[in-house]
Amino acid sequence: AFSDQGGLFSYISPEARVPADHPLRKIRQFVRDVLTEMNRDLGKLYASEGRPSTPPEQLLSALLLQVFYGIRSERQLMEQLDYNLLYRWFVGLSPDDPVWDPTTFTKNRDRLQNGGVFKKFMTRLLNHPQVKPLLSDEHFSVDGTLIEAWASQKSFRPKDGSGDDDGGANFHGQKRKNDTHASTSDPNSRLYR
Repeated sequence: AFSDQGGLFSYISPEARVPADHPLRKIRQFVRDVLTEMNRDLGKLYASEGRPSTPPEQLLSALLLQVFYGIRSERQLMEQLDYNLLYRWFVGLSPDDPVWDPTTFTKNRDRLQNGGVFKKFMTRLLNHPQVKPLLSDEHFSVDGTLIEAWASQKSFRPKDGSGDDDGGANFHGQKRKNDTHASTSDPNSRLYR
């Protein structure tokens, strides 16, 4: 007879559920190599007291999933991580581990970006000896919502140093252009519409 509910327990690990030839297997190994190299940098980010923070290794892996699969927000990313075994396996969450609150995840992500850890991670990953041959400069595409989310308007300041005394928090209504403004967090980023 048909039963609409699965068993309460499963003896099959997420590792066994991911096909041997799935592209994320190879990428996951590259990511783990880089995270192992960065062990000292990442160890400094763990909280010594209070509530445990999001493990930076898992956070960086989750951010890669967000880019790979075009997930438009941290809220959607947390929803996907809650029920997608492939994503849980890639990030290093067991099927029973709770996912993070989207606001907490965002704050931790900002901490990694502001501390330069995210940039160091991406640089090392892209320069990994087995990743470099896979990259091509012939084409490039990105979800525009990620540009808006990650290259915040608040980081753009006048190049001449004038104005924006409020730290960029109240930028609405101001005219900002690439020839007059530059990002303080990423000098190579540009304003786009």
